[in-house]
Amino acid sequence: MTIEIKSLTKQYKEHVVVDQLSLTIKSGEFFALLGQNAAGKTTTIKMLCGLLPPTAGDALLDGESIVHQQVAAKKKLNISPQETAIAPNLTVVENLLLMGQIYGCSKTEAQKRASAQMNVFGLTPRQSSKAKTLSGGYMRRLSVAMAMMSNPKILFLDEPTLGMDVRARRDLWNVLNQLKGHVTIVLTTHYLEEVEMLADRVGIMHRGKLRALGTIQQLLHETKKGSLEDVFLEVTEEESV
Repeated sequence: MTIEIKSLTKQYKEHVVVDQLSLTIKSGEFFALLGQNAAGKTTTIKMLCGLLPPTAGDALLDGESIVHQQVAAKKKLNISPQETAIAPNLTVVENLLLMGQIYGCSKTEAQKRASAQMNVFGLTPRQSSKAKTLSGGYMRRLSVAMAMMSNPKILFLDEPTLGMDVRARRDLWNVLNQLKGHVTIVLTTHYLEEVEMLADRVGIMHRGKLRALGTIQQLLHETKKGSLEDVFLEVTEEESV
């Protein structure tokens, strides 16, 4: 297992945001974490990335504890955040080389990795363009490519196609499909079509708890629903008071 989550909990005073989440994600798996706003998805990702300390529980990232071996655990992962964190006045290749240097690569190794990522993400024709001149779709590709410069074993993608047009979204899906099996990917998204295109398995959170888990076919079979949307609506339905 690449990710092993054990009773992970985050609580602010009386408010439990993530409630004893337990989950394992296999090496090379593309896992989608779904939920409405305030379901606990983002808080879960922040704890796994070492940006928030858990109130209780733990998680092992490739065997390293996020509580007891946080520095070692962080070296196993990278994240492409919802807010695209790129340097607008640097070119595409300069952004990638900067990331390589931040992660301690030699100049030669950084150039090699940058070239490889530009090939994977279809950025080579734009390598000399300043980042601020890129379309939203190309900016997001660059953001994910920058996260891959550290050769992470685990990649977190937070709403990677938010605000993209249909064509740009499809183009990014094609690129992400190439990463399947090579890196463990955890995706958060509100686009169910995206999940159907990319995910090996799906987890649905509601009010801090994991309410459903499995492949799309398993979830459809268990709930006797006709679509992932129907499954999602049933799982996240508010109990009547």
